[in-house]
Amino acid sequence: MKTQAVRIERHGGPELMQVVEIDVPDPGPNQVRLKQHAAGLNFIDLYYRSGLYQAPLPHGLGSEGAGEVEAVGPGVKTLKVGDRVAYASGPLGAYSGAYVLNADSVVKLPAGIGYEQAAAMMLKGLTVQYLFRQTYRLQGYETILFHAAAGGVGLIACQWARALGVKLIGTVSSPEKAQLARGHGAWATIDYTKEDVVARVLELTGGAKVPVVYDSVGRDTWEKSLDCLQPRSLMVSFGNSSGPVTGVNLAILAQKGSLYVTRPTLTTHLTPRGRYEESAKELFQMVTSGKIRIEVTCRYRLEEAARAHEDLAGRRTTGSCVIIP
Repeated sequence: MKTQAVRIERHGGPELMQVVEIDVPDPGPNQVRLKQHAAGLNFIDLYYRSGLYQAPLPHGLGSEGAGEVEAVGPGVKTLKVGDRVAYASGPLGAYSGAYVLNADSVVKLPAGIGYEQAAAMMLKGLTVQYLFRQTYRLQGYETILFHAAAGGVGLIACQWARALGVKLIGTVSSPEKAQLARGHGAWATIDYTKEDVVARVLELTGGAKVPVVYDSVGRDTWEKSLDCLQPRSLMVSFGNSSGPVTGVNLAILAQKGSLYVTRPTLTTHLTPRGRYEESAKELFQMVTSGKIRIEVTCRYRLEEAARAHEDLAGRRTTGSCVIIP
């Protein structure tokens, strides 16, 4: 069968993204083919498009989405045609009307969670799950610093922190984003375009600083984040929207208080399969219980994917955005 999909033939800017007709194969052993209803929009998509993250060219974009199973390959016993499913870490190519991936990469959607909502929450929500429940397991009494609090991951983090009883200090770039983050549960916000982040963290914590910083920004916030940490505390660098952190002298960790640093990824936190299912179950329970609400704030058609990347890179989006095949 054929379908429309976004492809790139070389790395570079959004203008290189093309909508083309592709052949979609039948699912092979232990694979399923989905009729795609929505794909998530994430910074990792920009990294693969630009070449910061490498994959053999030409290739598609997107690795998160939701849809309906329309064919199953040999050996698939847990899924059937018609099942509603979602995924957070499929192979590149989710910006497409149909999609083939391993059956172990998808989870069934519970009633009450729609396709667009699922596509908007799987990668982001499971990211917050592993950050808060695995990388540094929050207990409910901490004050933490979370960068980009008004983004898709950030708004989920604000709500999850509030549900845990954690005081989340979120950095934002405007009064509007500050209001949005506080409305989703942030205990306090810092507008980094006008305020000194380190000084405000000291003020908000009474000089104590924080035991953990969650940083998806990267290069621009690296040293400031370290300066916000208590001695022997953890820096969690899980993204690089401003560019990668490079040329780090490990001695800086000693100078700033015997600090720990980790660079986690979602994929390693979804392995083995049982952990993936447990993480997704916890995320779905948080959403269906109403403790976390997932708001799809912007929708783009396949032919608008380049604009979607421009908007995301330009910080013109808040919350979660999806691409509709």
